[in-house]
Amino acid sequence: MMDELPLEQVRTLLAVVDEGTFDAAASALHVTPSAVSQRVKSLEQRTGRVLLMRTKPVRPTESGEVVIRFARQLARLERDARAELGMGAADGLGPVRLPMAVNADSLATWFLPALTRVPQDPPVCFELYREDEGHTTALLREGQVMAAVTSSPDPVAGCTVRALGLVRYLAVASPGFAARHLTGAPARDLCEAPLIVFDRRDELQDAFVRGLTDGASGASRARHHVPTSEGFRDAVAAGLGWGLVPQTQADPLIRSGRLLELAPERPLDVPLYWQQWKLDSPALALVARVVAESAQESLRPV
Repeated sequence: MMDELPLEQVRTLLAVVDEGTFDAAASALHVTPSAVSQRVKSLEQRTGRVLLMRTKPVRPTESGEVVIRFARQLARLERDARAELGMGAADGLGPVRLPMAVNADSLATWFLPALTRVPQDPPVCFELYREDEGHTTALLREGQVMAAVTSSPDPVAGCTVRALGLVRYLAVASPGFAARHLTGAPARDLCEAPLIVFDRRDELQDAFVRGLTDGASGASRARHHVPTSEGFRDAVAAGLGWGLVPQTQADPLIRSGRLLELAPERPLDVPLYWQQWKLDSPALALVARVVAESAQESLRPV
């Protein structure tokens, strides 16, 4: 039937996206490149949509992302079924692989300890994608990951969502930096003082300053980009700029005198959510439970 999605064609599309080129997919599938090309074209004809952008590496279109997500879910269900039937070891499938997207601050604080609680019988291998919490849902939407820690409460199509808790951020700076740049009104000074940001998509500091100024302006354009959570904290402590640091990272440095809290009455709480595929996968369900329990212990209640 023309409205069916032939599994061979779906798996071929997934191989092309994962391998990056038609030739590489052909090698992985042990078929000719022309066979790969024909399968993808046939699938596009069946769906009536272009599924791939023929770039190097290839990229799925919005319609292609839907099929890719279906392909990954199908592969996950097949693997779980094989494992329950005792066929995994015989087929050399190896450990269960769980791709997940997590923001850097969670990775640096509570998330990795949570993963150590996941039983390893059978073994589970974690493939972590580091991404800003405001953008992790894009990886879910594209089908690259099965679950994500995100700041969005709106579920991606085909996903469930649950609240994890609040991460409290404190605006901090080194005493030397504060003496040089922060001698007047905090709202005015933080609009002008150099700051640390994670990357060009990091808007946390801007949002904080807008909250202080009733939305009048964001933070200074004099900013240092430091794309690791630990490096961000260390750059602030070194006096390169001010920044918002998770309270769990900031508190020891505040107590030791290496950091000053700039607005004690104005902490910034960022909600985190867990989104995952609607998939009856024992391994994914186990990880979701462990992550939720660890978040309840480590984060502030919503």
